[in-house]
Amino acid sequence: MSNTRVAFVTGAAQGIGEAIALRLANDNIDVALFDLKDKEPLLQKVAQAIQAKGRKAVYFIGDVTVEDDIKTSIDKTVSQLGGLDIMVANAGITMFKPFIDSDDDDYKRIMDINVLGVVHCYKHAAKQMIKQGRGGRIIGACSGAGKRGIHSMSLYSGSKFAVRGITQALALELAANKITVNAYCPGFILTPMLAHPDDDKYGGHGSVAKMAAKMDPNYEGAQPGVVAELVAYIVKPEAYFMTGQAINMDGGLLFD
Repeated sequence: MSNTRVAFVTGAAQGIGEAIALRLANDNIDVALFDLKDKEPLLQKVAQAIQAKGRKAVYFIGDVTVEDDIKTSIDKTVSQLGGLDIMVANAGITMFKPFIDSDDDDYKRIMDINVLGVVHCYKHAAKQMIKQGRGGRIIGACSGAGKRGIHSMSLYSGSKFAVRGITQALALELAANKITVNAYCPGFILTPMLAHPDDDKYGGHGSVAKMAAKMDPNYEGAQPGVVAELVAYIVKPEAYFMTGQAINMDGGLLFD
């Protein structure tokens, strides 16, 4: 069996997912990429960039809310790359909307993607890693909004609180299998998800999102690479003693 480890990253076409996939490839990890159909051209570019680093890369098209899309893609990853050692359940959406204006469709959409999508990834990664019997790393996308409610982000906060609770409970369940389960809690990361057509009017990338969340307009965001570096540590063999954690990286927005 090869000593090369294999990672599976959802939402891998851009933003934090892309940064994580490329960073893991730097550490000699082969990567399976997963994202929506309309992101395929971007997925192809990320796969090519990983291959240019000398690592193997495959990509799969699907929707994290569809359990069979995740299960089938993990099965294909195992078949094509030789196993699964790292799951990064990164895919998610944000939503800035006053609570009293939110409706059932808003709730269903954000919970399906941010919570059910993570559940599918955690579940099928865990089953594969238990089957392999060599441990593993499972990592999910939480948020500072998963520790403290954010203005105009009530449903989003609820989804991220759920991710944190699931992460903690699963860490307990999988400890005997030497599988750690952790989550990252970014603050304001300058990704395409936080871009708005009116940003240039109000101070640049993310300015409209900051106004919606009642954030200090002088607060500076960070690039996706800061999250990727944390993930690169969590997946190291030396990080076996960290599990059940939801780790802040937000420039000091929240201390806990």
